[in-house]
Amino acid sequence: MDAIECLTNRRSIKSYKPDPVDEGVLNTIIDAAMNAPTGMNRQSPIIIAVTNKSLRDRLSRLNAQVLGADKDPFYGAPVVLVVLADRNVNTHVYDGSLVMGNIMNAAYALGLGSCWIHRAKEVFDSAEGKEILSSLGIEGDFEGIGHCVLGYADCPQPAKRDRKQNYVYYVK
Repeated sequence: MDAIECLTNRRSIKSYKPDPVDEGVLNTIIDAAMNAPTGMNRQSPIIIAVTNKSLRDRLSRLNAQVLGADKDPFYGAPVVLVVLADRNVNTHVYDGSLVMGNIMNAAYALGLGSCWIHRAKEVFDSAEGKEILSSLGIEGDFEGIGHCVLGYADCPQPAKRDRKQNYVYYVK
């Protein structure tokens, strides 16, 4: 898929089929994420690739608690790529955001739906979130940037919405 087409046509998907994502496709998306630019190439983000249903459901439950909801905030997606970044790097939020963008655009280019789900900061600042990181052998002072849910869309591609007026100011 043409890069510009991908960047201008990708939309958030909010309904997923339960079908697993091919491991090779997932690895291609992760490779694209790992190649996102980071401040001074410090590579402050880390990615937790969750395909384990039990952990996926646990993260969904924690996210829903922060949201104050009782439904699945991950829209049934079978894959969650959690992006966290080292708080000791002053560009960590920007670095993690670029990783999230690469994930979503790579997923779209490969025929998958995606959606950035917020509240990763709150989830991984919680005692249970810290326990999850510890159980995975992840040490350090990481801030949750986002949960990127992935899977095969179980809904039509959302229509492109008009861009707001005064989005760009040209200075010539």
